[in-house]
Amino acid sequence: MALSRKIAFIDLTERRWSAEPIADDIREKFLGGRGIDIFLLFCNCPAKCDPFDPHNPLIVSAGILTATLASASARCHIMAKSPLTNLLGSSNMGGFFGPELRWAGFDHLVITGRAENWTYLFIKNGQIEFRNAEHLLGLSPQETQKRIREELRDPEVQVMSIGIAGENLVRFANVRTGFKNSGGRTGMGAVMGSKRLKAIAVRGTGDIKIADPEKALQYNLQLTRWIASTKFGRIMQQWGTMFIYGVTNSTGLVRVRNFQSNQHPDSEGIECENIERYSFGTEGCLGCVLHCRHRYTLRHPKYGFIYAQGPEYTSQGAFGAEVGCRNFETILVGNHLVNTYGLDTLETGSMIAWAFELFEKGILTKEDTEGLELRWGNDEAVLTLVEQIARRQGIGDVLAEGPRRAAQKIGKGAEKFLIEVKGMSNLHSDERPTPSLALGIATATRGSDHLRSRPAIDLYHLPEPVLREIYSHPIPYDGPLSSDYRSYEGKAWQVVWHEHLYMATDMTGVCKFHVRFLSPNLITFEHLSKLLKYNTGLEISPEELWTIAERAYNLERLFLVREGVTRKDDRLSDRYFDEPTPEGLPIVRGAALDRQKFEKMLDEYYQHHGWDRNGIPTEKTLKRLGLQSLWRRSSGKNGR
Repeated sequence: MALSRKIAFIDLTERRWSAEPIADDIREKFLGGRGIDIFLLFCNCPAKCDPFDPHNPLIVSAGILTATLASASARCHIMAKSPLTNLLGSSNMGGFFGPELRWAGFDHLVITGRAENWTYLFIKNGQIEFRNAEHLLGLSPQETQKRIREELRDPEVQVMSIGIAGENLVRFANVRTGFKNSGGRTGMGAVMGSKRLKAIAVRGTGDIKIADPEKALQYNLQLTRWIASTKFGRIMQQWGTMFIYGVTNSTGLVRVRNFQSNQHPDSEGIECENIERYSFGTEGCLGCVLHCRHRYTLRHPKYGFIYAQGPEYTSQGAFGAEVGCRNFETILVGNHLVNTYGLDTLETGSMIAWAFELFEKGILTKEDTEGLELRWGNDEAVLTLVEQIARRQGIGDVLAEGPRRAAQKIGKGAEKFLIEVKGMSNLHSDERPTPSLALGIATATRGSDHLRSRPAIDLYHLPEPVLREIYSHPIPYDGPLSSDYRSYEGKAWQVVWHEHLYMATDMTGVCKFHVRFLSPNLITFEHLSKLLKYNTGLEISPEELWTIAERAYNLERLFLVREGVTRKDDRLSDRYFDEPTPEGLPIVRGAALDRQKFEKMLDEYYQHHGWDRNGIPTEKTLKRLGLQSLWRRSSGKNGR
């Protein structure tokens, strides 16, 4: 059955493992994927634990719908305490690893300890082996996957691995599978590196029994036809997320030259249409109709022949707008390098852009950069810094520490120019004209984030009755709503609503591009409820699914509270309030966040959650969600 997969507890120090079924009450309260992951992290990670301590558990999971007949149900979630933020670490990737993990018999891996020598795990049909990985050191994730498949003599083995950035404990190193899929945010690759765990290889030939195959197939066909027919679906199939850049840049909603402008002029050279010169087709994750990533090739004077997949919208910012570059090949090569080295493309681009502004301001000099000219639009310097960060060389060794630690090392007021929340850099977007998006990144449980809650449909000026229809289900809401994305009215509820939808999505293992994230026409709680019923047999109403998501989101907040997070941490840099946007359409030009209105919106956000004015869940909320005993038992000691 889809519910019969187990949790494996793996001790790298002792080279032993055990497996347990998922208890019915845990499944009932946290469902799967990210939901059960936060329960496992909360129970197994000691309070105030150093992220590189062997007791910090690395948790790898597949969603409860992963590998079923639900479309785009291929997501894999990775969680640990973050070495970037010292708070909640969480990342998500697609591809084929998650489904293979379920076929191999497991929904969750809880990995603790530190191997004596570099190791990789081989998981096959309910069994786990510890294998030597010394010969894999220095290899890219792609080459690691190839070597392991050759070693195991099985081309169907799926591999999650780190590159040299993870080996070197770069605090925003990612984990990767295949050629494109990355668990990019919060430094999960560095946690793997700290455990001397180079890779996890999985192979499964077990089946997953579907509760009602005929209805599951029929309903999935209905959903996929609908999704593929939407304007969003069609444009994603053609350009992937790159299409977003042209829209946001022309409006004036992008972050340019770190945070000095909100529109990148004369940048047609990095818009999505340029991929046509390099692309020879697209690919998708298991069971997805969108096929949103391009396969491309190019030859570069320094890096030679390159084959890669992507790039995403985030790479257009990381190697384009944020650093003032206008060359599409710089974006393609930058995308290739971060994938080769195992780096979070978003954090990498933000750190480089920040360094460029510090150089411009004279806080960094040629002496600090060993002669490297960190000038806006210097494509060569951008790519050089990617390498230096991954290898921890020169100024890259400082940048590899992430925003706050790097600012402490540099000093001279460098922290003023950071664009981060809770120690994690922001997407290359400018939220000064959009209070809902600003609140979303300020309060997100893993730091500045566009995938924890992004009411992107707020940008479409949808009529109030349409907004009312969306945001009044599955939980009734009769408060204010506004079609104006510059307004503060009702935006707190929109942020909370999307938080719970995205949590439900991550628990099931469905891709966010299938839900109401970038389009108001896609699936929501009602559809996820039916997918659960037909595929797993679980009868969970949309209202119950909301409550499960709310419970898991509150547990993530409790993890943060245990680490010392309060209202003071749900904040944005002063530049959001003190520096109005200089460019863009009239609707966004001259925008800055209003401190008083933002604080009022934050109060409303806490009230919707049932948290006190400091952002701490109240006793009433904990009791309603059944979390009070778990919170009281939380003593900071390890052990499940």
